[in-house]
Amino acid sequence: MQFSWWQEAVFYQIYPRSFADGNGDGIGDIEGITQSLDYLQWLGVDAIWLSPHYPSPQIDCGYDIADYYGVAPEYGTLEDFRRLLREVKRRNMRLILDLVLNHTSDQHPWFRESRASRENPHRDWYIWREGRNGGPPNDWYSTFGGSAWTWDTTTQMYYYHFFFKEQPDLNWRNPEVKKVMFDVVRYWLDMGVDGFRLDAVGTIFEDPYLPDHGKNYGVDDLYIMLRNARTQEEQELVRRLFDDLVRFQVDLPEVHDLMRTLRGVVDEFPDKVLVGESEQIAFYGNGQDELHLVFNFPLMRTRRITPQWVLQNQRERLGALPPGAWPCNTLGNHDTSRLRSAFGDGVNDEGLMRVLVALMLTLKGTPFLYNGEEIGMTDYLFTEISRFRDPLALRAYELEIRLLGASPTEAARHAAAYGRDKCRTPMQWRNAPHAGFCPAHVEPWLPVNPNYREGINVADQEQARDSLLRFYHDLLHFRRQCPALRHGDFHPLSGEETEEYLLFLRSAPGQTCLVGLNFSAQPQEVSLPTEWKGVRCLFSSHSVVGRVLHQYLKLAPFEVWMGEIINAEKGGFS
Repeated sequence: MQFSWWQEAVFYQIYPRSFADGNGDGIGDIEGITQSLDYLQWLGVDAIWLSPHYPSPQIDCGYDIADYYGVAPEYGTLEDFRRLLREVKRRNMRLILDLVLNHTSDQHPWFRESRASRENPHRDWYIWREGRNGGPPNDWYSTFGGSAWTWDTTTQMYYYHFFFKEQPDLNWRNPEVKKVMFDVVRYWLDMGVDGFRLDAVGTIFEDPYLPDHGKNYGVDDLYIMLRNARTQEEQELVRRLFDDLVRFQVDLPEVHDLMRTLRGVVDEFPDKVLVGESEQIAFYGNGQDELHLVFNFPLMRTRRITPQWVLQNQRERLGALPPGAWPCNTLGNHDTSRLRSAFGDGVNDEGLMRVLVALMLTLKGTPFLYNGEEIGMTDYLFTEISRFRDPLALRAYELEIRLLGASPTEAARHAAAYGRDKCRTPMQWRNAPHAGFCPAHVEPWLPVNPNYREGINVADQEQARDSLLRFYHDLLHFRRQCPALRHGDFHPLSGEETEEYLLFLRSAPGQTCLVGLNFSAQPQEVSLPTEWKGVRCLFSSHSVVGRVLHQYLKLAPFEVWMGEIINAEKGGFS
C-alpha cells in the first residue's frame, strides 16, 4: 500500500514570534526560522506547521489577519518567506501554514469597506444584522466573553464575531467570499506550501435564523465554574455547558459541504494536506472527501496520561474513523500548557517526558510536536501585567477582580495560569542572556523562562548524551527507519486494567514491532506470548539494543522499549 508523506511525517509546530530572532529586535521572524532549519533537520523533523505569519494588528496573537497575501513586517518580507520555503524543500522537509477561514481582522480592507456604508459592495462579506429591542440581535456569546455582536456607529447595525470584536466573522454563504478565500488557498499552494492547518474550522457557519440559546448562564459564569473546578469531571462539565451555549454557532452541517469544496480546491494541487483544528471525526467526511487529518484532542484532555486512558482513547478514536481516514495525535500546542507542565508530576518529569513523546511517536497516526518540547520547556507563570500579551490573560485578570474579588496580586497569578503567554515564551537556545533568543541588550517580546540556566536549552542538551533533546533526536530518526511505526496497524496487548505499563503492537507488511512503555517508577516484568520465537530489541532508553528476548520483557522505571517480532505466527498478534 502506498502512503502519503503526511501519513508518515512528524510535524513540528513553530510559533514564529517566539522561535528565533534573526534580526535582533526581540521578536522571532522568518529569517530566524531559516537560520534554524539545520537544527530541525538534525532533530529529525519531517514537516513544519507555521503559526500565522500574515500582517496583523496582533489583537489575538496573529489570528486576526489583515492581509492573507503578505508577511507581517516584523517577521520579514514575502521574499524572506520564499527563501524559507526554498530552504525547507532543499532539506527534504515540508511546510504547512495556518489559515484562518472564519474571520479576518477588523483592519482588513474587506471589513473596512464592509463597514463604510450599507450599500458598499463588501457589505455582505460579513454578518450584519439589525438590533432587537434596543440591543443585539440575539443572546449569543463570544467565546472570549461578552456579546457576539458589536454595534457599528457608522452604519447603525451590529456585526457578528465568535471571537474578539476585532475579529469579525466572514459570511461564507456569500459566493464572493468563497471565491476570494479559495483564491488565497490557491495562491499559497501555487507558491509551493504543502497545505494548511485550518484554525477554528467548526466556527465558520452559524444558524442564519439567529435563535436565542435561552440559557440562564453565560461565558463569565463558565469562567467561575472552571476556576472552581477541582476534578476532571467538573472541568468536563464546563466544556459540555459551553458546547451547549454555542450550539447554534459551531459545527453546523453546512461546514461539511464547504470542506468538501475546499478539498476539491486543494486536490487541484498534488500531494497537499488539510489539517483541522477540531476533534470532530465528522470532518474526515467519508474518509476521502473532507480533511486529511483531524486532531485527537481528547487524548490530551486529562491531568494524567495513563495506560488505561490511552487504550480507551485509541479504542474509541480508531473505532470511529471512517474507512481510509488517518489518525492524528498531539499532546500540546500554542494554546495549551506545555507537555512537562501539563503532565509532569514534579518528581519523575524527565522519565515521564520520554514516555509521552514515545507515545506520540509510536501510536498509529501522524504526530504533531510543539517547538520547545524537545528540551522540556515549561510554562512560565510570570505575573507582571504590563508584560502580558494574551488578551485572554488580561480578561482573566479583570474577571478575577470584578467577579471573584481577588487582589491584584492574586488576580495576576490566576490570569497567568489561565492565559496562553505561559506556553508561548521564547525558545531557549543556549545558556546566555534571554536564552540566546535575542541580543542581551534587547527586551524580548515576552519574558524568557529563567530555567534556561538549569540546562533547559538546546546548546547544553546537544552536548549531553543522556539529555531529553538527544532522546527526541534518536527516537525521531529511529521512527523514520521503522515501517511498522510509520504506518502499521495498532494492536493493544496490555488490558485497560493494567495501570503501570502499556504494551502494544504496530504491524505492517514485513514487520511487526512490539512497543513497551513503563509509566511507573517501578520496574515491570511482562510475559511474552509463547507462540513468538523471540523479540529483538531495536530501541530502548535503558536496555541493550540487539538483544533477543524469549519469555519476558523487563521494563526499567519509565523505560521506552521497542523490538521486532521474530517469525511470529499470525495468532501471536491478531
